[in-house]
Amino acid sequence: MRVAFQGERGAYSEAAAIAHFGHSIVPVACRTFDTVFSSVDNGDCTKGMIPVENSLAGSIHRNYDLLQRHQLSIVGEKIFRVRHCLIAHPGVQIKDIRKVISHPQALAQCEKYIDKLGVEREASYDTAGAVKTLSETDIRDHATIASRLAAEFYNMQILDESIEDAKENYTRFLALAREPEIVTHESTKTSIAFTLSQGGTTPGSLFRAVGVFAMRDINLTKIESRPTPSETFNYIFYLDFEGSIQEHRCQRALDHLSEMAPDVRVFGTYKSDSTI
Repeated sequence: MRVAFQGERGAYSEAAAIAHFGHSIVPVACRTFDTVFSSVDNGDCTKGMIPVENSLAGSIHRNYDLLQRHQLSIVGEKIFRVRHCLIAHPGVQIKDIRKVISHPQALAQCEKYIDKLGVEREASYDTAGAVKTLSETDIRDHATIASRLAAEFYNMQILDESIEDAKENYTRFLALAREPEIVTHESTKTSIAFTLSQGGTTPGSLFRAVGVFAMRDINLTKIESRPTPSETFNYIFYLDFEGSIQEHRCQRALDHLSEMAPDVRVFGTYKSDSTI
């Protein structure tokens, strides 16, 4: 199974894909999130793995926009614990380090640790990419922050592990495919997107829309709004709820929602991850 992910080999997205699909996959590194979607869309890859939110940094809006733009289905969810590692060439010691390189978000998540080291920091386009670049040099007073997988892939040394300032650091990933999958597991989640009539400007329109789930005791786990590209200050609402579109109560809720929402799209029902 070819699985597309954004970043260089050893990225957290690749680690999440392996954790979700298993070690038998063929990971396919993509430079951008757009390429991940396109690779699945055109059949080059069977599945894709994208991050949609981090417990510290919040939602990754680009991927919500791409979900709407492409006709792909969500077929899985992985809650992945992010453990940042300090990585350098073999034989290097922490006392030798003068500069730390990584993606800006990883640098921010390890800010206190880097301050204690008293070293410079430099932003890179990708965590695993920073490890790859350093591995191709002989620079021994630089280190990177990335995953354990990145260190193993590029034959680099882990100087320290779990160096993030906040240990409750999780990223939620979604698995994508061209076609939806039938899920029979008891613990399921469904993701949808909808727009409201008159751009949702009618008083109480959003309240009534989400109320179709509450009146049927369906728990909402997330709601996100993104601007529509074609209409100023109108929004697409992305919503996750517990349950399957195969359940009668969920079907009734979606039918009810369609009465007030001119455009309702179901991305898919999938097994929810109860890691946390």
